[in-house]
Amino acid sequence: MAKKESQGLTVKKDEDISEWYTQVIQKADMADYTMVSGCIVFKPNSYEIWERIKDETDKRLKLMGIKNSYFPLLIPESLLTKEKEHVEGFSPEVAWVTEGGGKKLNEKLAIRPTSETIMYDSYSKWIRSWRDLPLKLCQWNNVVRWEFKHAVPFLRTREFLWVEGHTVFAAKEEAEKEMKDIMELWQLICNDYLALPSLAGQKTEKEKFAGAEYTQTLEFYLPSGKAAQGPDAHFDGQKFAKAFDIKFLDKNEKEQYVYQNTWAITTRMLGVMIMVHGDDRGLIIPPKIAPTQVVIVPILTKDDKENVLKKASEIKEGLEKKFRIYLDDRENYSPGWKFNEWELKGIPIRLEIGPKDIKKDQVVLVRRDLNTKKEIKISHLKDEVEALLETIQKSLFMKAKKLLNDNIAEVKNWKEFEDAVKNKKIVKANFCNVTECEDEIKSKLEGAKALNIPFNQEGLEKNCAHCGKKAKVIAYFAKSY
Repeated sequence: MAKKESQGLTVKKDEDISEWYTQVIQKADMADYTMVSGCIVFKPNSYEIWERIKDETDKRLKLMGIKNSYFPLLIPESLLTKEKEHVEGFSPEVAWVTEGGGKKLNEKLAIRPTSETIMYDSYSKWIRSWRDLPLKLCQWNNVVRWEFKHAVPFLRTREFLWVEGHTVFAAKEEAEKEMKDIMELWQLICNDYLALPSLAGQKTEKEKFAGAEYTQTLEFYLPSGKAAQGPDAHFDGQKFAKAFDIKFLDKNEKEQYVYQNTWAITTRMLGVMIMVHGDDRGLIIPPKIAPTQVVIVPILTKDDKENVLKKASEIKEGLEKKFRIYLDDRENYSPGWKFNEWELKGIPIRLEIGPKDIKKDQVVLVRRDLNTKKEIKISHLKDEVEALLETIQKSLFMKAKKLLNDNIAEVKNWKEFEDAVKNKKIVKANFCNVTECEDEIKSKLEGAKALNIPFNQEGLEKNCAHCGKKAKVIAYFAKSY
């Protein structure tokens, strides 16, 4: 039996969110640390959530005509260095293999930080005619980026999981149409499944993906006072096409360079979900992605044990065709211990049933996010559970949306800008969109940077809140993971 003193959280979320987060991911069996610095174990509780994100994303990508593939983990140095801007952006993060089988390699091999270069070498061989386009591939895999910043499980690790899409088109308009579709998909997954609202927009020139013409992202606010970049999409234009000589003969037999996009969603979203939704009792998992949506905890006594377990099993059988449900019939743990464990693990609904409940033909239904209890007739249970799961999903989204909106500070001048960052807000400010000004802001505010430029630019005024020169855009700024 587990040690009882190790079960619950010993710190409140609003008092020390860093320690709270560390305890939650370990005590809720989400992750464990390893002997490899910056790399974690994804335990089944977290990996199952990632599988659900993967499944919901993958089936929608397939409907868009995007097919799964797999390319090598190891990338020759000569390929990685073909696109100058791209390699400069990634060179500080690349881990290299220099020896194999006890012998020094003739050419260093990069451990995949991203797959543009290895994939586009193949694309240059495969694409010859307009009939070969569009080519729309993605791969679900792991990547390694040798970050030297403080590692935070899920949010910033040296190895993480993702889907990386690499699509190729004959026309610019086709590629940019896909950019819009992909960003809408990311919002659907984050809003409807993870219950996480975001700020959608375009990265500044300084913050865009290395090698892209422009980058679009979803940005999230966390209760720690920092932002986190979520899924993104990059319009690469013809930059990689020219570097890798990816050309085709159009319908007029003229040679043209292709247009390309890259995009991704990663396991970072697990960290965002944990930090935004969790409370002082542990995780709160949105019902749509919860591996277990309902847990049944029978209240067993010596005289009524068989009867209670029989009724609990009947309830499980009645619900399991519609819901992901688990019957906790372990006899070496008390009901109170189980209640705490399932609260810690964030299961949306708990059903309690004991001898007294059987006599009343009811169960006690406990709602995890509000910790409220309600007696429900067993005959009404299916409808009640279905309605409540939907309510919890919507409630979590609205609560997260309030958190986001309450922590956006619209500023007019530099004093308000500084104060907002000190108060751990996301700053919404008029901005000149000049890289030198952006660098100064980051330097003065100890790392606060431009998150993105929102698609909606209503309210743009004359002057940059930092330098006072003509403002070209409204932009969001914050410290971030």
